[in-house]
Amino acid sequence: METTLEAVGTTAEAADPRRFRALAVIAIAQLMIVLDASVVTIALPSAQRALHISVVDRQWVVTAYTLAFGGLLLLGGRIADYLGRRRMFIISLLGFAASSALGGLAQNAGMLFGARALQGAFAAVMAPAALSILTVTFTDVRERARAFGVYGAIAGGGAAIGLVLGGLLTEYASWRWTLLINAPIAVITAVLAAREVRESRVATRGRYDVPGALASTGGLLLLVYGFTLAETDGWGAATTVGLLVGAGVLLATFLLIERRSASPLLPLRVVADRNRGGAFLASLLVGVALFGVFLFLTYFLQGTLHYSALKSGFAFLPFSGGIIVAAGTASQLLPRFGPRRVTGLGLLLAALGLAWFTRLGVDSSYVVHVLPAEIVMSLGLGLAFVPFSNTALVGVDRADAGVASALVNTTQQVGGALGTALLNTVAASATAAYVASHGRAAIAAGLVHGYTTAFVVSVALVVAAFVVSVTLIRAGREDVGTELAGMP
Repeated sequence: METTLEAVGTTAEAADPRRFRALAVIAIAQLMIVLDASVVTIALPSAQRALHISVVDRQWVVTAYTLAFGGLLLLGGRIADYLGRRRMFIISLLGFAASSALGGLAQNAGMLFGARALQGAFAAVMAPAALSILTVTFTDVRERARAFGVYGAIAGGGAAIGLVLGGLLTEYASWRWTLLINAPIAVITAVLAAREVRESRVATRGRYDVPGALASTGGLLLLVYGFTLAETDGWGAATTVGLLVGAGVLLATFLLIERRSASPLLPLRVVADRNRGGAFLASLLVGVALFGVFLFLTYFLQGTLHYSALKSGFAFLPFSGGIIVAAGTASQLLPRFGPRRVTGLGLLLAALGLAWFTRLGVDSSYVVHVLPAEIVMSLGLGLAFVPFSNTALVGVDRADAGVASALVNTTQQVGGALGTALLNTVAASATAAYVASHGRAAIAAGLVHGYTTAFVVSVALVVAAFVVSVTLIRAGREDVGTELAGMP
């Protein structure tokens, strides 16, 4: 049976007179989503002390959110497609508000981890619903390019803004407000969405692919946990190997389920396209590298340069500014040069900035060594994020818009969860080896050596993303922005 899209309020071809107000609502929601992946990073030491969280377990404050978010995004996209994108957008905003309040009021580590996972689960519905609304609301080529420019700027710069906000709230209020602040903002955004966003849905519903959701989420959980245990047990330990093998089995099972399912969670046709597949893979690799940058730069600023939480947050402001400026530029360049050239240039700049970070030492300064690298890297990522979002929707059927949109965020969030665990293990192992060979008097230098080793891995990941993008992405400038316009 053919699947069609039902648009409530206006036809897909007509320009929605409320489209820019809807864009503002989506921008607020997307900013909350991205902020929450990073806002607790600066507050993490305070939360760890208050709730007596162990060093081994503290990463789950970040990973519980990103893993639930990334692991459930595909299912969230389908739910939004079937039940109505505006409806699920509003419901998920209210759920996000409630889980944020729960986390802010957490009395122990388990309560905080659970609240963070709930936040990620509701964000997994909110994010694809938002991007799908954006896709079907803006049908004009140039308007859509500008809309994606706004979306890309928020997706890239929001993480750095979260670090600034986390510093402000932690220093002048409490770490709890890094979570509590979401509640009123999410409720207000839900009210605005009910007024300004039109409804759209897939008219003919399929079944929910629960086995696929369990297999994919379980596989990702085992993979992250395996990376985490490698730090303490070693890569060759039976538990580590068993977890990684189990992750591979579950993820392979997920692909088999999707291949045979009548209503797959991830229709393989969505990723089989060369352009979309290239954009998804490159975005995943960048996601793995990017979260490590925030994690280790935060430790470097606070531990090595002895910055306060607030000063550390403000130290990331140039990164946010670079992302916003470059994303706006990318929205202008994309219709003229196409996604391949814009993405390639952006990833090269990002790799150059990351390579600069590998030269950090205990005597490095912020102005000479951190700031220039931040600016170069942020400009590169800003150029890359916009074509990632746009290319991922080239040629996609309207019925698959929710899934394709979900994959844009899935790759970044899954990459972030994997990167946090993997790069933390790489850094810790490098530090331990350095201290073992140089003595305990070299702990400070050993910590920085661990950070720079992780940055080397991040450079390799971004270079791999560059190779993937220039090899697989072939969409021309005429393809970008027209992928859904005019379809019934």
